[in-house]
Amino acid sequence: MAWNSKGLRGSTLEELVNLTNERYRDKGLAIIQKIPTPITPVRLDENRNISFAYFDQKSTVDYIGAAQGLPVCFDAKGTGQASLPIQNIHAHQIEFMKDFEDQRGFAFLLVYFNRHDEYFLLPFVVLRKYWAEAQNGGRKSIPYKNFDKRLQVFNRDGYFIHYLEAINTFFAILDEDF
Repeated sequence: MAWNSKGLRGSTLEELVNLTNERYRDKGLAIIQKIPTPITPVRLDENRNISFAYFDQKSTVDYIGAAQGLPVCFDAKGTGQASLPIQNIHAHQIEFMKDFEDQRGFAFLLVYFNRHDEYFLLPFVVLRKYWAEAQNGGRKSIPYKNFDKRLQVFNRDGYFIHYLEAINTFFAILDEDF
């Protein structure tokens, strides 16, 4: 039986990120927390479970915390397409990531391509270029082929989505390419 809720389409991705974050914390590598989206329940079912609710306010990003002294924030996005639609990224998220980086933090997207079963780190410095182009009539998605293979994220060493490796790689190549 398939569940088609748009609100749950990232659940598996987020669960893997949550498990990775628990391991990072256990190993003393990072403390990253999931930011809950505030909701207001409208209707409860007979078991007092929420059956209908609305969002109180726009959320910022999915995760925020620190990795070895570096403030980080990111959103996890999955796509079944051959590209990441820009419409999946909201203006308030872009604004939050910009403000976060203005405070000397590091903001990024963690992107999962279902078709390829591959994860990538997309730094905000790259994302904002695609965002600006889309807002000015340009391409409305980021093609899979445009994701930097050096920033691919792997399941390694007991970490389901070992994105700290990709962060280290990004900073190692920062001066060269970005």
